Amino acid sequence: MIFAAGLGTRLQPLTDNKPKALVELFGKPLLWYAISQIRSAGIKRIVVNVHHFASQIEDYIKGNDWGDCEILISDEREHLLDTGGGLLNASSLFIPGQPIILYNADIICDFNLTEMINDHFTSDRLATLLVKQRKTSRYLLFDPSKQMVGWENIKTGEKIESRECNNYNSYGFCGIHIVDFDILNKLGRPGNFSIVKSYLNLAGTNAIHGYLLPDEYHWFDVGSIEKLETATKFLKGT
Repeated sequence: MIFAAGLGTRLQPLTDNKPKALVELFGKPLLWYAISQIRSAGIKRIVVNVHHFASQIEDYIKGNDWGDCEILISDEREHLLDTGGGLLNASSLFIPGQPIILYNADIICDFNLTEMINDHFTSDRLATLLVKQRKTSRYLLFDPSKQMVGWENIKTGEKIESRECNNYNSYGFCGIHIVDFDILNKLGRPGNFSIVKSYLNLAGTNAIHGYLLPDEYHWFDVGSIEKLETATKFLKGT
């Protein structure tokens, strides 16, 4: 599932007349990069949620050839549901019993997804989150075995503890994760809510682990004008 329903306020004025997912990088929409990355891992069904300029995303998907990959729309025109609510709203579109890859539309990454997919399949986890050692204001906290134990905002001092742990590592979330199909039965009522908050609620009694992005891969959050410019400058030089 590609989360493409956001308002893209940090990318204004680029999103004044188009959705964030169709903002371009080197002549290609961000959505193209996300779909291409997922398809490269052999995925045959992709769900894209829509809200802001929803018809533009629908037209883009219909107007391109995605080979043997089926792309379905999860419509959030009525209400924007955030990542957790968006996942739950799309429940009927997933293959029953199969794990689900979740991918933010404003992420550019050359990571080989099959590495994390294989790691998740050989474990008994509810969720596997791609994380990275990077500077940010909000960190996910993991014990030495990479089990999620909490979250903290170093700017505000706010901290959430899912498990008691004195020896933890802090990582930045990369916006790419894999969840077991069973998580759909654990998210509670439909509505607008963050999947990260759900992870924190579930991590006390469920296996929710981090997967550290290997150093040889590049990763960029391009969800703001400044970050998009930074990624563009770097990628021009590679």
